[in-house]
Amino acid sequence: MTRSDLVEELAAKFNQLTHRDAEFAIKTILDAMGDALVRGHRIEIRGFGSFSVNHRPPRIGRNPRSGESVAIPEKRVPHFKPGKALREAVDQRTEEMEAQALKVSR
Repeated sequence: MTRSDLVEELAAKFNQLTHRDAEFAIKTILDAMGDALVRGHRIEIRGFGSFSVNHRPPRIGRNPRSGESVAIPEKRVPHFKPGKALREAVDQRTEEMEAQALKVSR
C-alpha cells in the first residue's frame, strides 16, 4: 500500500473528508512521526507496533568489486517492531488465504 492508496482509503471510509483533507491528515501524521524519530523519540501505537531509532556503530566493510576495505560510519536507522495483535492478525489472515488457495486448487 502506498501513501496515495492510504489517502484514497481514508477519503473513501470517511465521506465528510475531501481528498485534500485526507491527504493533509496523512501528511500531518507521517510528518509528526518522522519528526519524533529524528528527535530520537520512540513511537508506540497499541495493537499496531512501535517505531524506534537503532544505532549502528561504525565498522569496516569491503568493496565487493575491488575487495578493498572501506570504513562505514555510524548510523541511526528507523526500526519497526510489530505489535502482538498485528502479528497475530497477519498470521491468521495468511493461514486463511493459504487454506482458501488449497481448496481452489483441488
